[in-house]
Amino acid sequence: MRATAIAQPNIALIKYWGKRDSDRNLPAVGSLSVTLGSIGTRTTVEFDAALDSDRVHINEQEVESVDRRVEKCLDRFREKAAIAHKAVVTTANDFPTGAGLASSASGFAALVVAADRALDLNLGEDELVDIARTGSGSAPRSLYGGFVLLENDSDDGIRCGSVLGPETWPWSIIIAVTSEAPKKVSSTDGMELSRTTSPYFSRWVETHDADLRAAVASIEDRDFEKLGELAERNCLKMHAVAMTSRPPLLYWSGATLECAQNIRELRKSGVPVFFSIDAGPQLKAFCLPDNSEEVRDSLESVPGVLRVISSELGEGARIVE
Repeated sequence: MRATAIAQPNIALIKYWGKRDSDRNLPAVGSLSVTLGSIGTRTTVEFDAALDSDRVHINEQEVESVDRRVEKCLDRFREKAAIAHKAVVTTANDFPTGAGLASSASGFAALVVAADRALDLNLGEDELVDIARTGSGSAPRSLYGGFVLLENDSDDGIRCGSVLGPETWPWSIIIAVTSEAPKKVSSTDGMELSRTTSPYFSRWVETHDADLRAAVASIEDRDFEKLGELAERNCLKMHAVAMTSRPPLLYWSGATLECAQNIRELRKSGVPVFFSIDAGPQLKAFCLPDNSEEVRDSLESVPGVLRVISSELGEGARIVE
């Protein structure tokens, strides 16, 4: 009753920000993301009848209080397997945790895939997607590789799947890490604050589907320039909602803004590149492989950038043991 899985974080090009049902962790809007290939989460799940409670180890340290979201995911598997066994979850990230690099998405995707194999349930993709989103709204996207679309299908759930495989349209993603520290306000708390206090939240929801449809069409047409324009605008719309919450949510650092300006100047000089920023201070630059070295060198020169991570598009979550 033990298995190990690996999952990669994903970066949303068209963002998910806000929930339509917080209790069930259902997103207010759809999203479009790319799955990374060079960084990831490795998670082992072992069910044991002798345990009296679930235990979680993150980066070689046992947590004092197990996240209720982890317990909820494990409960779903226990219910389907008709067992009461508690579990030991051992997980490690090879990138900063809780710092705006989608560690919760890769973490819960790996957890779901490992738990399914550990109990030999062989659940279908739709069931895994549904369980993953109870842990993290963006976790279903890390179940898939390449370009991934997540949509609301009804008041009862979501659907998620790959739009284009990672090998079909190769990209490079350059991440400028400006802080290794966990963010002070989690995405979950930030989304609820924005939903209840930002005067722009309703317009964010109303205009979002048009962004999503246009971005999917750009992928189908392999229109990098159009997709970049949509993604940058959508990113800035999301942060406008966050910044106009009460109290304001400012996830950027000074170096984040300097990196954004750097990418804009690169693009003016003729380099096809665009940026996106999630709920955290790290900037992600997207370009085609031929331009990756130039983009990396440029971001490394920005004051305040601690290090740069280069990645290609990656696969979905998978069993490794």
